[in-house]
Amino acid sequence: MKAYQYVVLRLVPRVDREEFLNVGVVLYCQDADFLDAAWELDDARVGSFAPMCDVEGVRRMLERVRSVCRGETGRGLPTLDKPGQRFGWIIAPRSTVVQPGPVHGGLTDDPAGRLAHLLERLVRVQRD
Repeated sequence: MKAYQYVVLRLVPRVDREEFLNVGVVLYCQDADFLDAAWELDDARVGSFAPMCDVEGVRRMLERVRSVCRGETGRGLPTLDKPGQRFGWIIAPRSTVVQPGPVHGGLTDDPAGRLAHLLERLVRVQRD
């Protein structure tokens, strides 16, 4: 089992109201050299929560987070060599529409599987 850390990415359409909707997860596992993001935006859910929200703009922001995880550079992305540095950049507090929540941790032998599990549990709407 390897230790990992994760943050939930939150859609915060009005920072002054501090209301948010979980839209993604970033998981970092140093021992497995793993850093990746998974996200899901439900247009209907976002529309009912924040009717004036630029959903396509939010998608672009979430794609940028995924690009940072993967170490891509250019197009205004930071140049950070190590996954731990990139995770640190992602979890830094921001006053933007997409914000990281608190850092949590756990143990896993499958970081990609754990990321998928966290997305299902913390982001997707649970339907009975």
